[in-house]
Amino acid sequence: MNDLFLNIDTCSIDWARAQFALTAIYHWLFVPLTLGLAVIMGIAETCWYRTRDTFWRDTAQFWQKLFGVNFAMGVATGIILEFEFGTNWSNYSWFVGDIFGAPLAIEGIVAFFMESTFVAVMYFGWKKVSPGFHLASTWLTGLGATISAWWILVANAWMQYPVGCEFNPDTMRNEMASFLDVALSPFAIDKFCHTVISAWIIGAIFVVAVSCWYLMKKRDTKLAVQSIKIAVVVGLIASLGAAMTGHKSAQSVAQVQPMKLAAMEALYDGGKDIGLTAVAWVNPFCQPDYQHESEAPMKIEMPYALSFMATNDIHGYVPGINDILNGYTKPDGTREPSVEEKMARGKKAIEALATYRHAKAEGSTEEELTEQISTLNENMPYFGYGYVKDKNDVVPYVPVNFWAFRIMVILGCIFILFFGLMCIMVFKIPYLSIITRRLLTTIGILPETQADSNDITGLPAWHYWLAIILVPLAYIASESGWLVAEFGRQPWTIQDMLPTWVAVSDINGFSVALTFFLFLFLFTLMLGVEISILLKQIKKGPDYTSDSL
Repeated sequence: MNDLFLNIDTCSIDWARAQFALTAIYHWLFVPLTLGLAVIMGIAETCWYRTRDTFWRDTAQFWQKLFGVNFAMGVATGIILEFEFGTNWSNYSWFVGDIFGAPLAIEGIVAFFMESTFVAVMYFGWKKVSPGFHLASTWLTGLGATISAWWILVANAWMQYPVGCEFNPDTMRNEMASFLDVALSPFAIDKFCHTVISAWIIGAIFVVAVSCWYLMKKRDTKLAVQSIKIAVVVGLIASLGAAMTGHKSAQSVAQVQPMKLAAMEALYDGGKDIGLTAVAWVNPFCQPDYQHESEAPMKIEMPYALSFMATNDIHGYVPGINDILNGYTKPDGTREPSVEEKMARGKKAIEALATYRHAKAEGSTEEELTEQISTLNENMPYFGYGYVKDKNDVVPYVPVNFWAFRIMVILGCIFILFFGLMCIMVFKIPYLSIITRRLLTTIGILPETQADSNDITGLPAWHYWLAIILVPLAYIASESGWLVAEFGRQPWTIQDMLPTWVAVSDINGFSVALTFFLFLFLFTLMLGVEISILLKQIKKGPDYTSDSL
């Protein structure tokens, strides 16, 4: 087993990681808009169901068209992503396929089947099924997409925090011991809530941006204003929800992935009463010298905030990179081994496994086999460390984690401010609306003529462009979150269990590189096609009807 992994071409490791990252990044360009638009079009159709006003039906159908274009592209990239586990990460699939394959199978059989069934009713059943059944189909299409995201995020969360499994030395595989532990892992719940809520933000910003473009062109103003009202409420709730679930996710990371949290904060030496870094000079192009620096230069922090974020206690203990590398004592008095100790114990686990399999093949006694199994089980929590050559290999690339986390948080705060101000303006909240408009007029954001007006349809074009600019910024925030999640657990494919160079397939690096550039061309073409179709549909606008059901 060990010799097989040592013979894998190192070039294929880098290309396999690059190809998977490429596919995942492109896939995530489509998924959040699908989840976000599902909520908007569901609310619009609910308004039609309650009022029978054909305006709301036309509004729902318009957003459903844009949903459909994006949905198709997301399916295509998602299928390719799942196949890459078998082609480029066959050792990973073989080692943990019994566990990892279960949520993906459920996602395909249940969630995707649910999506594909009800999406057909949603598009083609307007005059073929009852209004109630059609409304249910619209919401179930969105629910199916959300359930699909749930099972995929369960699989990803298990890679970050492997639970509910046992290693079988006879089959050389990790096997599921508890499906509920895997499916309802606290880490999975936190990841799901934060990810899906952040997707609603993208959907809301997209709807606001499209609506602002209509207002700028002075067309379809009723659809634009009513859609903005729906979107800003969804966006504000989602933005606040993302902040709360982000805090909960940070606590989960602090408990089970302390090295990721240390990399996010460029925290070299930890301790109690640790502040949250607002800004510091972390060179984005090279790994910092964390072993000889006490902290990042030019650091400005919020006192006690990191301790509170990680432990809900302003005096809580947070380990830094060097603490994790060299070992540290937890507040409860237990000692966390150093990485070198973990490496030694990991090697013991690998040796005990090899000895057990050889002894069993030779027909050794049950007592001899039990001794090796005991040694293996004792050291199994550090199995993956047995393949680590240098303790510094377990430190993720700090600059990416540090800056991506800050980009995500800063943009998240901007979204809260944006949706909050938009809610005040479009819903004409007494006093707040007047105060806000006069304040924006004073600092030059609103013209004098709009100071006491509640009309959002007559603003200069650049005001609407601000909303449109937020669309790419929302995607940047979302992708930054995934960069933190995935870069932060490097070098682990499965946290503490399987490093990337052990999980990859034994294939030629050139073949992976070739498919990388083929996928790059294909995905870029697909993205260009989707944007082109979306722009054409937006330019065309809704198809208004005068009949009623």
